[in-house]
Amino acid sequence: LKFRCPGNMTDAKRQRRDDEPSIQTPAEAVVGPVNPREFPRFAGFATFARIPTQKEVPHFDVGVLGAPFDSGCSYRPGARFGPSMIRQSSRLLRPWNPYLDCRPFHDMQVVDCGDVGLNPFSIEKAVKHMEEEASKVLEASRSKRMLTIGGDHTISLPILRAIRKVHGPVALVHFDAHLDTWDTYFDEPTTHGTPFRRAWEEGLLLEKKSIHIGTRGPIYAKQDIVEDEGFGFRIIRSEDVQELGVQKVVSRIKERVGDAPVYLSIDIDVLDPCHAPGTGTPEPGGLTSRELLMMLRGLVDINLVSADVMEVAPAYDHAELTTLAASSLCYELLSMMCKRSAR
Repeated sequence: LKFRCPGNMTDAKRQRRDDEPSIQTPAEAVVGPVNPREFPRFAGFATFARIPTQKEVPHFDVGVLGAPFDSGCSYRPGARFGPSMIRQSSRLLRPWNPYLDCRPFHDMQVVDCGDVGLNPFSIEKAVKHMEEEASKVLEASRSKRMLTIGGDHTISLPILRAIRKVHGPVALVHFDAHLDTWDTYFDEPTTHGTPFRRAWEEGLLLEKKSIHIGTRGPIYAKQDIVEDEGFGFRIIRSEDVQELGVQKVVSRIKERVGDAPVYLSIDIDVLDPCHAPGTGTPEPGGLTSRELLMMLRGLVDINLVSADVMEVAPAYDHAELTTLAASSLCYELLSMMCKRSAR
């Protein structure tokens, strides 16, 4: 194991332990985050969790890719600043995950692939560019996995297009206050409220394998639910989580997806606004951060091929509540990928 050396800390010690497991070959020591005991977490460059960049370590297992984009949002803009602030809050992450018994930044090579320079004035061009860049990360990744931080939910559609080229159609596990299977907004077919309807129409999702968790609040019409069911989704509402409990919800998700390849997408507004105020379309009555973290840990056995955390809009945040939650969710997702890769 090697600790990453920040660019402005030239005398940092690098440490390596050859007795610890790695999914890489013995000749390739994993380069982990900057050692916080030698260089304080509040200093230096803010890559995700202070891990190395793809340029520093071109051979990697999972890439973290930023998608600073919010041109598809329908209410409060600002998610274009999500990736940078998630990285800032991720400085607090530590190496060992005691819940899943792994070290995601040391048991596999994780790198920060930077941000995609998405066109803020053209959704069509931005979506095309995102698919191209996501495909590059997946191609470069030895495990063919990636984690995207956003950014509004429009961006999940081009990622799913890139995923299909590598993994084929997938089951979608979707944590969100909203369905995101509407048809159009102002006659526009590609927005943050439509990605999974488009994904279904394009054959990116497996039949009867996808599920929404945490939905709540008013919708446009009863037909919204009818159409969503027609796309092969099941729904576990936020109120259902309260009534069933975390373990039963986890069991229902596992039963739904089986051993299919899974893409897991989190809209941060699945959390109650008291836990995540920094988002574009907040809805009262959401999950607690504890409930969502516990659900992810319970899903460690699913065949997770890639994931995203979206709709973080820091301008509406307070004391980093939302970005701290988002960075912690990313940590659990990377830990899930780590456990899967170690098998």
